[in-house]
Amino acid sequence: MNITLSFLGGAGTVTGSKFLLQREQHNLLIDCGLFQGFKALRLKNWAPFPIEPRTIGSVVLTHAHLDHSGYLPVMVKRGFKGRVFCTRATGELCAVLLPDAGHLQEKDADYANRHKFSKHKPAMPLYTEQDAWAALDQLTPAPFDEEQALPNGAKLWFRRMGHILGAASAQIDWGGITVVFSGDIGRYGDATMVDPVSVDRADYLLVESTYGNRRHDKRDPADALAEVISDTIGRGGTVVIPAFAVGRVQSILFHLHALRSKGLLANVPIFLDSPMAVDASEVFCRYVKDHKLSETECRRSCAVAEYARSVEDSKALTANPVPKVIVSASGMATGGRVLHHLKRYAPDPKSTILFAGFQAGGTRGAAMVSGAESIKIHGEYVPVRAQVKNLEMLSAHADADEILRWLRGFKAAPKMTYLVHGEPSASDALRHRIEEELGWPCRVPDLGEKVELT
Repeated sequence: MNITLSFLGGAGTVTGSKFLLQREQHNLLIDCGLFQGFKALRLKNWAPFPIEPRTIGSVVLTHAHLDHSGYLPVMVKRGFKGRVFCTRATGELCAVLLPDAGHLQEKDADYANRHKFSKHKPAMPLYTEQDAWAALDQLTPAPFDEEQALPNGAKLWFRRMGHILGAASAQIDWGGITVVFSGDIGRYGDATMVDPVSVDRADYLLVESTYGNRRHDKRDPADALAEVISDTIGRGGTVVIPAFAVGRVQSILFHLHALRSKGLLANVPIFLDSPMAVDASEVFCRYVKDHKLSETECRRSCAVAEYARSVEDSKALTANPVPKVIVSASGMATGGRVLHHLKRYAPDPKSTILFAGFQAGGTRGAAMVSGAESIKIHGEYVPVRAQVKNLEMLSAHADADEILRWLRGFKAAPKMTYLVHGEPSASDALRHRIEEELGWPCRVPDLGEKVELT
């Protein structure tokens, strides 16, 4: 019996990761992510799911980032009652990320209704914090490098991918067919995270292509950070670093601590303004097998910043005129406390807005990196006069060369390799390299496309 594979997200775009495997009457969903970026994509989060959620037997999560896990509360709210298989660290991070996402949506809807800038009357959250807590009850931890039986007769293998804590590739063996989902591939030689683990074989492979047309800058990230911070502080400005609370925040704190240890940035106040990042950092320090740092090194790195825990602390930080570094979520400036800091510091020509990785099309981050003269926050246009930089070498995603390095770990070519999690130009550039350098059959699927796996 063949398997049908449907690309329900993460195809033609970086976000919204959802891949449906169907065999006979059984449905298995790999990843359950939110669409982010362009409004046309975000609206898909509100649309009916292509199949009834109650008919899905199980979900497998490759990692905890919201573009891979953030739709799960919607699925549960709409009737999904199966188990969600993920690594143990992914489960703990989902317990941080998902309730926070629901809480922020409630706060954003309330803010929009109070200030009357939403087109919706009233504005509503996609899901609430309570919806997220309900979804967490269905998480089932699975180990790395061990076979895990799924209820539909399929077998699951997780292998470490080094993208963030708990990130894994997912191998599904079902009905004599092996399908491997790369999830997001991490970096080789990263200062904090382990290298991606190779896979020997697959009949069919889905591989990310976020940086499929780019190579990361080879400069030391700490040196690049030091240069930007020193220049900004020197002219009396503040550095605002929008950073993903899971992964990038911990990496940035590590590099800032390394600079402090060398006697640099000694008099520069450093603040972390993200309650979620504080919680994620605690999880990070407990899972020492999933990264390169000892618990002591981890806790010393996280202690380099003063934490702004309350809303009052955050407001005081925004009002504080002293030149400083503020690390705050979210990484593409799509929501969270960083928006209030951008309203204050984006108009300031002495300051710098420093991004730390990929910016999906349609996000404020992408607009600012592309040179937008203003951005819309809370219904108002905010001028951008600060310097805007993006240190892509801080990204947790493999670049094109690193993706090819991971692919070369296969001992035989898959029957077909599908390039996902990339914007069209990146995916097509990687397709060309895979065909030319590896000689593998390769395709870039369309969103909503279905293929038969034989």
